[in-house]
Amino acid sequence: MLEQVPTGLFIGGSWRPAKSGATLPVDDPATGQVLTEVADASVEDGMDALAAAADAQPAFAAMAPRERGEILRRAFELITERIDDLALLMTLEMGKPLAESKGEITYAAEFFRWFAEEAVRIEGGYAIAPNGASRFLIHKQPVGVCLLITPWNFPMAMGTRKIGPAVAAGCTMVIKPAAQTPLSMLALAGILAEAGLPDGVLNVVTTSHSGQVMEPLIRDGRARKLSFTGSTEVGRKLLQQASDAVLRTSMELGGNAPFLVFDDADLDRAVEGAMLAKMRNMGEACTAANRFLVHRSVAKEFGDRLAERMGALTVGRGTEDGVNVGPLVDAAGREKVVELVGDAVEKGAQVLVGAEPVDGPGYFYRPTVLTEVPLEARVSREEIFGPVAAITVFDTEDEAVAAANDTEFGLVSYLFTENIGRALRVSERLESGMVGLNTGLVSNPAAPFGGIKQSGLGREGGRVGIEEYLDTKYVAISLGD
Repeated sequence: MLEQVPTGLFIGGSWRPAKSGATLPVDDPATGQVLTEVADASVEDGMDALAAAADAQPAFAAMAPRERGEILRRAFELITERIDDLALLMTLEMGKPLAESKGEITYAAEFFRWFAEEAVRIEGGYAIAPNGASRFLIHKQPVGVCLLITPWNFPMAMGTRKIGPAVAAGCTMVIKPAAQTPLSMLALAGILAEAGLPDGVLNVVTTSHSGQVMEPLIRDGRARKLSFTGSTEVGRKLLQQASDAVLRTSMELGGNAPFLVFDDADLDRAVEGAMLAKMRNMGEACTAANRFLVHRSVAKEFGDRLAERMGALTVGRGTEDGVNVGPLVDAAGREKVVELVGDAVEKGAQVLVGAEPVDGPGYFYRPTVLTEVPLEARVSREEIFGPVAAITVFDTEDEAVAAANDTEFGLVSYLFTENIGRALRVSERLESGMVGLNTGLVSNPAAPFGGIKQSGLGREGGRVGIEEYLDTKYVAISLGD
């Protein structure tokens, strides 16, 4: 599979090496060994990609919406046909078990199917002015060249979630995948070219110098939109850079998701939801449940049952049969988990299961459940990005909501209760862009994904997803005499 994946930069419809000849290694996090090397772009390479996108923009904006939709539909079908190969590639570069990789490929492909259908549903309007003397014509146009920056944890889905609406709207792109996991995006670029995407519409720049390469593109002025998925810290810097050229921005940033379990919750559903919300992608997800706030009356039973489920998971290389939990993405990621768990234990947290790295090659960490975690522990304040569930008890609804909202983040919250009044009441009070009510899964291509507070700006997916890539133009029409 690795031999079939291009390793160059994709600029103007052609594969090419970095002008300097530099390359960057792509590691297998399960072994720490180098899988392959890809081109390591410089600022000059990035500017070439921007020029290619700018040159292609007028013709692509003029392409019929149906034709743009058919390109996405063909790409959806090609991804679906090649799911096994693409899943193996993702597992090798990112570490997640094959079953999870296949799930992500399916999810990623659905963004292309969804936006293939949205391409022909871009609507405008016509209205009579209030005084009757003129008419209003309102229509939508592509925003223009887009700069897209994707993270390592969902290396294909985070790409299709941005590329799908951009293509549907008629926008050209320069996309920079994460240096840890560039192979899935390179494979996707090849599929889109095969599906008939015109040269220059999608340009892929892989680099180990993200800030150096992307900042000149952001400040250049030819790009009109920036979409970023990643940490809040980096997002703040990008927003500052984008302000100079007044770029449209979409920011899907960090999370610190609370998972509330009330005394009337169905514990079977709550534990199952916890496994979904915590262990997807080994906990390396912005939507991962970070803080488990559990009513005192059910905290022990919930903790014991969750610990039993977590302790039964099999840790190993994602390509092996029966493995449920793969490695973390790199040594730094695992070290942060070690530090967070150590800090919680020092502050009084009790270990129910796990709480240690796995010996041997790769960056493995055992699934962990901590209880009696104080709110001042770092694990309660910082995004964990690992297989650690930290449980804190509460006594009242107000106390639970206050603790849930006590964070700068507001991406997603999870809520388990059988009381319909409480379900609606607490859902409305939670300060997050999404709420999982009696479910640990909120992501869906047909739904608007995004957060509030310092978890981001804008929405991806759903009917509103394409609006992020469209400008609204109003034409005033005089009726004359």
